[in-house]
Amino acid sequence: MASKEVVGAMDALERSGSDHDAAHHAGSGRGVLYSGWVYHLGVNSIGYEYCHLRFLFLRGNFVAMYKRDPHDYPGINPIRKGVISHNLMVEELGRRKVNDGDVYVLRLYNRLDETKKGEIACATAGEACKWMEAFDQAKQQAEWALLRGSNKHRLNTETELNLEGHRPRVRRYAHGFRKLIRIGKGPEMLLRQSSELWRNVQTNMNFESDVGEAIKAHEWRCDRNIHGNRVFEDVVNSKVGKDILLKTVGVIDANVDTVFEVILSLDKKMRYEWDTLTGDLEVVDSVDGHYDIVYGTFDLKYHLRWHSKKDFVFSRQWFRGQDGAYTILQFPAVHKKQPPRSGYQRIKINPSIWEIRRLNSSQSPIERCLVTQFLEIHYSRWDKWRRRYTSDCEKPIPYALLCQVAGLREFFRANPSLTFDSPSIVVSPNSSDGSNAHAEFEDSEAQEEFYDAIANGDLLEDEDSDDDNDDDNDVKPPKGGKVKLKNVSWALASLALKRRPVSAENELDANTPPISINLSQFHSSLCLGKGETDSNCWSSPSGQGFMIRGKSYLKDSSKVVGGDPLLKLIAVDWFKAENSIEKVALHPNCLVQSEAGRKLPFILVINLEIPAKPNYSLVLYYGAERPIKKESLLGRFVDGTDVFRDSRFKLIPSIVEGYWMVKRAVGTKACLLGKSVTCRYLRQDNFLEIDVDIGSSSVARSIMGLVLGYITSIVVDLAILVEAKEEHELPEYILGTVRLNRIRLDAAVPLP
Repeated sequence: MASKEVVGAMDALERSGSDHDAAHHAGSGRGVLYSGWVYHLGVNSIGYEYCHLRFLFLRGNFVAMYKRDPHDYPGINPIRKGVISHNLMVEELGRRKVNDGDVYVLRLYNRLDETKKGEIACATAGEACKWMEAFDQAKQQAEWALLRGSNKHRLNTETELNLEGHRPRVRRYAHGFRKLIRIGKGPEMLLRQSSELWRNVQTNMNFESDVGEAIKAHEWRCDRNIHGNRVFEDVVNSKVGKDILLKTVGVIDANVDTVFEVILSLDKKMRYEWDTLTGDLEVVDSVDGHYDIVYGTFDLKYHLRWHSKKDFVFSRQWFRGQDGAYTILQFPAVHKKQPPRSGYQRIKINPSIWEIRRLNSSQSPIERCLVTQFLEIHYSRWDKWRRRYTSDCEKPIPYALLCQVAGLREFFRANPSLTFDSPSIVVSPNSSDGSNAHAEFEDSEAQEEFYDAIANGDLLEDEDSDDDNDDDNDVKPPKGGKVKLKNVSWALASLALKRRPVSAENELDANTPPISINLSQFHSSLCLGKGETDSNCWSSPSGQGFMIRGKSYLKDSSKVVGGDPLLKLIAVDWFKAENSIEKVALHPNCLVQSEAGRKLPFILVINLEIPAKPNYSLVLYYGAERPIKKESLLGRFVDGTDVFRDSRFKLIPSIVEGYWMVKRAVGTKACLLGKSVTCRYLRQDNFLEIDVDIGSSSVARSIMGLVLGYITSIVVDLAILVEAKEEHELPEYILGTVRLNRIRLDAAVPLP
């Protein structure tokens, strides 16, 4: 239960509003209020960049930014306020150097209005993740209000959140919040070096296990045990005389965010406590927030065994998946800023990957994660070490690398203070039972009560005060406590009262005779493959290579093997252009506009816009043999709002053949594209086109850049689904699949 001091502070904050606000205090809102310290980044009116420490409040879909913590300064006025709309996009820009320390930057923007934008920065990747979750909840509340269709819940675009430029006059918060969640430890956390930012943040986000949604054929054999960590060899893909893949796995008593920060940290003192191999490390160049170049030397004890000192240069790319897991890719690199040094022998490091995933355990109160390190070495070196390795006195570099996971485990065991306190506070003034403190909105009446309070006048005009260039002193840190943060699953489709269970069989109108789809009638720039060895072609695999949600998924999280796709893949186009290509289906030469295309009951067009020089577009065309039922899940997706589509449009990737690092980077986890990148929808006549802007996410751009480098040697499968979130929508079904066989970049053609 939260402290009385915080409750009193929040009551004082409530009383700072108008008398009209106080009249509705008793039961006007059941929303969640998030608050915490962030950096506000931007450029002022004379062109100078600024970085100000600010206290951010997020309640429902209303935001306020303060110079000081309103808990400690009741009655203080916000310097910026605004409303979050359903068009809000939050992009994770990764790490950036601020005040001689690393912070994690989030970019907020309206996808329909580029003038409404801004950036905030957080002390740790974990805090950035929680703010993304909070903004996503705010966006979902705006979506819910929009789906209700009531005019009194329409947002005024003039009051939308804008962290740049003029600060508009906006309305004050509704009062009577139900929960308060504090994110972050306080301003002192933001002012420290990243190597000191170790705090545990307890969450109850039930991330899925390491099992992906695509079925992978591989076989790992445990070869040996190094300091309590198992070392596995990939015996399926390993071939004598070529490179082989090893991995070492360990369980660490810390949360994923903290382990990620430790691995990325270049702090010498900390690294010496767990890394037995590398010596000094320094960043040579930062390409972007998720990609940098690092120079390093090996530890002195290894120099004594060699005739010369050895150094290396490598690139690091990292990203966080929608399941909260981190992936760090490490490649050997060459950089002009770090040429070979006199007295040092420049060597290439072994390509490797770190994967950090949370372990779900209801039995243990300690938060744990599973850390896996993948390492590529030449077979001859591995075989020589395996046959001749006799003592700890002679350790090859691969051995030292494989010991890093064990070093991390012991490092956290020796430093329990790195994971002991949660930096957040939960206040539940309306509940004496903590079990309900983190529940979703209980019923529609509670949601209506919250929004009715907002619409009926709780939100009053307030004058702007202060300025971003004013003095920022006298900022006090927040108080400590514990929190559980959960991403609320809004029932966006629950507006209809009752619907019968959905399955692939009743998505299409069974009363209408099916038409025969003849693929020879549809022409595209990529041809249909005739065999598995063909290249630069496509095919349509069955859904048996993918795992989808079963009938009882909401009860036991069980998944089942997918069946045949509901829609038939009829063609694939591979286009290139100087600018991005949109609204392909409206082009007169598109197959959708052909005579054969107009005869189809329905066509789904997926346009994957790939950023590069030039830009590419992979366009998939799926046809239905029968009309779509209006009341079905697919019917609601096709004819629904963009809000609903964004919350349901799901893609499952799988690299069937290709370089192992590409496989691990792409993964096999399902991704809600509408939550990760900007998707634009065009619904006309007998088709729905979805334009997926992969370049709208820095993480997606980074992964796609890696894929394009190996595209001529990879075979990739994709499955497209409409995600089932409610019991009457289960089991899921696969909407369509595609297999792309070793596509060539030079095979792309201009849009005719």
